Amino acid sequence: MTPTMTQPLSSTPRADGFRMPGEFEPHAGCWMMWPERPDNWRLDAGPAQEAFAAVAEAIHPSDPVTMAVSPAQFSNARARLSPGIRVVEIASDDAWMRDIGPTFVIDAKGRRRAVDWRFNAWGGDFNGLYTPWDRDDAVAARVAELEGVERYRAPFVLEGGAIHVDGEGTAFTTEECLLSPGRNPGLSKAEIEYLLKDYLGVETVIWIPRGVHEDETTGHVDNLLHVCAPGLVALTWTEDRDDPQYERSAEALAVLETARDAKGRRLEIVRLPAPGPLYMSASEAAGIAAATTGMARGGGQRLAASYANFYIGTGRVVFPLLDPATDGVARHILQDLFPTREIVGVPGREILLGGGNIHCITQQVPATPAPA
Repeated sequence: MTPTMTQPLSSTPRADGFRMPGEFEPHAGCWMMWPERPDNWRLDAGPAQEAFAAVAEAIHPSDPVTMAVSPAQFSNARARLSPGIRVVEIASDDAWMRDIGPTFVIDAKGRRRAVDWRFNAWGGDFNGLYTPWDRDDAVAARVAELEGVERYRAPFVLEGGAIHVDGEGTAFTTEECLLSPGRNPGLSKAEIEYLLKDYLGVETVIWIPRGVHEDETTGHVDNLLHVCAPGLVALTWTEDRDDPQYERSAEALAVLETARDAKGRRLEIVRLPAPGPLYMSASEAAGIAAATTGMARGGGQRLAASYANFYIGTGRVVFPLLDPATDGVARHILQDLFPTREIVGVPGREILLGGGNIHCITQQVPATPAPA
């Protein structure tokens, strides 16, 4: 069957023998989306575009990068990016490729397919961040088409940042996110877990209670922790018991310390220092166009900053530089976690001002193994 935007497969990845590989497994590429929304990115997205370009350039030596852009921004993006980075036209409502793009799955026969999640701007009419979101919801199908792969259209709302996997049968998510009333109010926790198993090809789901404090995605797991290898998790941590993040990280640690993954292993948990706390300045807020939807932006607003929001490339780990007091510590920890990869820091504040960071704006395309 020729893959098209209108003909998703009627089966599920698990039924067809597909699984989502760990991010630490080899990649064939990486997708990003160019920012331009003026009520999210300050100064008509100029500083954000500079930051996104820096992330793309940092990843490109490790994983070939494709940048999706609106027709109006094509010339601008092409001029800002090195010739080796592919630029393609895809319309969108904002720039969070992790959440609006497809999740890729592979099988032992050397095939790759895409999972097209339903997207409703992190909460739909209940508490979504903007409307409309129909162009965002169409991005995954378009990416799958350009990659030349067949796709599954999942029957429930989920974003790529809401999940992590170890590639060996275990998924991680948060109750705060997937059980939020704006996503799938008609589904129980057990029903959502069954769907996760079906569409990620996993056997075990580890549920973390909550994500990072003030995360407007309603607690995406990728901003709280990162799966660095099977059985190895990096967790955002603060020693400040007066910080609201302490309780959230302590809850997560308690779950992770008692959990067993799909292989029956206990998890090794490495603590990543939380930067800051960091806050949006009045001058930064002044450069953002007034929002008519749910994206409140204002001076003094706490930012959901986290070093766990990094990208694992085939040969590099690209992480956000957020706070001079903790950047070096985070780099050292990441180098210990990934001794065979180069650790590259990229200024992440402009991305953080928009509500996320490096992991949120990237989506890896896994390499396919040789057929068994």
